[in-house]
Amino acid sequence: MTLPASADTALPAQPVPHQAAAAEADGLPTPRRYIGMTAILAAIVLVVLDNAIANLALPTIAASLQVTPGASVWVVTAYQVAIVMFLLPAGAAGESLGYRRMFIAGVTVFTAASVFCALSPSLPILVAARFLQGIGSAGVMALAVAMLRFVYPKRLLGAAIGWNALAVALSAAAGPSIGAAILSVAGWPWLFAVNLPVGAVVLIAACWLPADRASGRRLDFASIGLNASAFGGFFFAADRLVSAPRLGIALIVMAIAALVALVRREWPRATPMIPLDLLRERSFRLSVIASVCCFTGQMGGFVALPFYLQHELGQSAFMAGLYLTAWPLTVAFAAPISGRLSDRMPTAWVCAAGALFLTASLALAAFLPVHGNLLPLVPILMLGGLGFGLFQTPNNRNMLMSAPRERSGAAGGMQGMARLSGQTAGSVLMLVLFGLLPVDTAPHTGLAIAAGLALASGIVSLLRTPATRSRDL
Repeated sequence: MTLPASADTALPAQPVPHQAAAAEADGLPTPRRYIGMTAILAAIVLVVLDNAIANLALPTIAASLQVTPGASVWVVTAYQVAIVMFLLPAGAAGESLGYRRMFIAGVTVFTAASVFCALSPSLPILVAARFLQGIGSAGVMALAVAMLRFVYPKRLLGAAIGWNALAVALSAAAGPSIGAAILSVAGWPWLFAVNLPVGAVVLIAACWLPADRASGRRLDFASIGLNASAFGGFFFAADRLVSAPRLGIALIVMAIAALVALVRREWPRATPMIPLDLLRERSFRLSVIASVCCFTGQMGGFVALPFYLQHELGQSAFMAGLYLTAWPLTVAFAAPISGRLSDRMPTAWVCAAGALFLTASLALAAFLPVHGNLLPLVPILMLGGLGFGLFQTPNNRNMLMSAPRERSGAAGGMQGMARLSGQTAGSVLMLVLFGLLPVDTAPHTGLAIAAGLALASGIVSLLRTPATRSRDL
């Protein structure tokens, strides 16, 4: 008589072909993995460093091109608005045409636009070149995070995202110093010319990135136009709301109309450009909300703190910048640690702990009396950097892992949109407060509100624990 097979007597299971393919697709082998990671991190450094350097160079550019300081701000604004307008379309293009192909296209556009920036003879040409740079940057920002999922295995993804956050933090912290060093020995065009060798290195290393399979879906240019109108409109509205309220309100109405039309157009689609399908998933949705709250609080605090240090505590701009450097340096220290933690325990707990530290830091800065001796501010700012670093990496990991693998581009684009939306909201918050309150009161009020938003991000993170505990582990 033939006995039924049992777990103890059954023959060793043969690997199913699609399972073997999935195992092979779960990250690259070494050393190719490290070369691919070099390409991603170098591209991130390229776009973050360029923006930080450009901010510092605005007075020099204004004097060289003989324009007003207000007009020179368009050098930064054009770059930022291009990212806002094309971040989600870049993610959709990556899914349609292939992540590696569009990542390389983004780096190529950014590097080529850097040449135009360096050779610009007038402000309008420089602004146009910066807008083109922003389009390339959108491709890098949306697809770099998506590429991490194909370069690193799932078990190490949190650590990889932590290294990505480390690169962002160090670039943001080093940007002003590097910009100042370049301007001390050369003219402002060299701030953009230095992108060329870095861009070349990225393009060479990008050849080792995995050639993922493209979906082949056609890009909807009408939706891309509506997306640009909606998010570009919100950006310009935020910029004009205080100085020109009527224009700001009109832009908000236009942006809402474009967003409604975009949602109606994309709603029936299985894989919409604006990731409505992902936002229906509870874990992804909560991660986006938490990210917006956290970045709003972080940016509100970062705008309030320089005014607090300079106007109330009488510090010079140099000393204020020196004190504030404690924040990004601590973020750089915390990001890799939080990445490893997020690979070993539920991300909701790590996010909540980070949000709690960030809340405590902002609340202490808002209410703790500091007179004469400013040294207590250093650990307070370090606590904020620790909290932000602990929150950011696991929240980004959860956002990415909540999306199907083939929707990684949309998840990366939405991650960038959440960050930019929060940063814009934090800036607008402080603009409104400075318009309503005295300059000595507005920073404290802004820091208090920022602390409340940071606390909200932690509470929202904890709400996803029951639904995502097994996935996070």
